[in-house]
Parts: sequence; structure tokens; C-alpha cells
Amino acid sequence: MAEKARIAVLISGAGTNMAALVYASRMPDSAYEVVLVASNDPEAEGLTLAAAEGIATFALPHKGLAREAHDAAMETAVLDAGAEYIILAGYMRILSDAFVQRWAGRMLNIHPSLLPKYKGLDTHARAIAAGDSHGGTSVHLVTPELDAGEVLAQIAVPIVPTDTPDTLAERVKLAEHQLYPRAVTQYVSRWRDPDVLLDRVRSLALALPETDERESHGSPGFRVGGEKSGKYFAHFADQHHGTPHIALLVRTGSVDELLNLVETQPEAYFKPAYYGASGWVGIILNRPGVDWDAVAQWLMRSWRGAAPKRLTRLMDAAEGF
Repeated sequence: MAEKARIAVLISGAGTNMAALVYASRMPDSAYEVVLVASNDPEAEGLTLAAAEGIATFALPHKGLAREAHDAAMETAVLDAGAEYIILAGYMRILSDAFVQRWAGRMLNIHPSLLPKYKGLDTHARAIAAGDSHGGTSVHLVTPELDAGEVLAQIAVPIVPTDTPDTLAERVKLAEHQLYPRAVTQYVSRWRDPDVLLDRVRSLALALPETDERESHGSPGFRVGGEKSGKYFAHFADQHHGTPHIALLVRTGSVDELLNLVETQPEAYFKPAYYGASGWVGIILNRPGVDWDAVAQWLMRSWRGAAPKRLTRLMDAAEGF
């Protein structure tokens, strides 16, 4: 069975979305497990449900604490539980910018509107007053700006002529319970999806000057230098030659450097079949927490090793060297 992502769910009340996440996590196709339910209210009803389900809980009132101090305590509980992602589910706290930035790309929230419409509060009343045909709900990444992160998934809910904010809210809540577990599963499993990983590698590689993509030995490869004389500087490998890895293959400076990387960081690097003999290293992509800035740096370095001198001189000039 594939390793499941570990999530912490933050709540402030009944925790109905948390419950939907917990019960969905028990399904065979779920990509996550809930390892902690935490709240800023020790009396939150959702904590009782979580405890009954055998899930660790943590509660700390926020009154009397500076925002940063409360966030730090919540974050410590999350880290102690071994969580890789934070999922906000009715957590009625504005988080400090530093906390949000530390969890950039690993913190999700659900909002009761079709973002970017109606950020903030009173979303259902605002949708009805505007004469909208639909309300709805959106799952998005959390950023310092309120309800402004990338939207990952949405469900539209029709507004009927007799709707009040309360009646619309009831139906939107049903949609939330369906949407949130699916959106979380899809998001946390992206590190195992070869199509998602290839798209990310492709966007980085093709952003480099005079780069093109061409299949090589049945896999996508990236070249620099033109149609006739171009040289490969990277290959994308999806579990080729019997390895469990989805990987990016790039040039190192030497076989010694390759072997040192594999020996000191075996969770991130391996020696690929065929290419390894020439000093190419495999960067393992199907693992949580890949440093994509480092991947981009490897692509640039490998590109430089294959690019004609005229291109590297132009690149140096552009970068001020």
C-alpha cells in the first residue's frame, strides 16, 4: 500500500468538515490519514468526535495569547504529531503571516463561496443579494491574503427563489462534505502522479533558452542547442528499469559526485541504470517535500553542461557575471 500523507485538521466548533475528512480517510482509496485534530476552543464538539475515533487531539484557548504565540503552540502540536499538511476546517482564527508562509503549499482551507467571489464573511447573503444563480464552495491553498490562494476545487450549488442565507448554507455544507475529502486526497497525492510531476519538470525545463522536448528511449527528454545539434541535459523517468522512482535525470560533474549524493542522501538521489555510468544522477520526485527550487537549480546546471558556449555566455551576461 502506498504511503499515506499525514494531515492535521484545525477546527473551532462542531467539526462537520473534519468528520467528513476523517471518515473519508478510512476508505481504501484515501491518500491521507488524520493524525491530529486541534482547536483553539477546548469545548469544541469536534474534539469529542476525534477522540472517540482514536485520533490525537490538542486544544489551547487563544484568549490572552498573542497571535504569534498561539500559532506557535498549535504548530508545535502539529509537528509533534508528524503531520505534513494542515487542513483548516472551520478554524475561526486569522493566522499570522509567518505561520502561513512556513506552511506555504501545505495548508488548505474550504470557503463557502465560488472564489474569487465573496471572500470573507456573509458569503451566502452576499450571493443572494447579488442575484447570483449559484452559490457554492471552494477548496484553496492558504496564503497571507485572506481567501486569495490558488483554488484547487469547487462545487456550485443552485440558489432557489425561496433561499435564505441559512437554507443556502445548509445545502452548501452538504457540498463541502463531498468536496473537501476529494480535494485533499487529490492534492496530497500529487507527488505520486507522474503526469503532474512531468508537467512541473516540463515547465521548468522549457523555460530555459533554446530548449526543446524530444522522446528518448521511450521517455520525455529535454535538449538544448537546436534541432540538429542539440544535446540532452535532462530526462524524465517513470519507474524505468525496475526502479520504484519517478525521477528527473540530470548531469553531475563526475561519477564521484554522483556516488556521494547517493550515499549521503539516498532518500533524494539514486544512480540510474545506463545513465549512471556517465555521471548522471536520478532525482527522486515521487516523495513528499521535494525542493522544487533545488530541482530548478539542477536543471540549470545540467543545461549549462550541455549548452553551446554562446548560450552560456548570454546567460552569464543576463545574470551579471
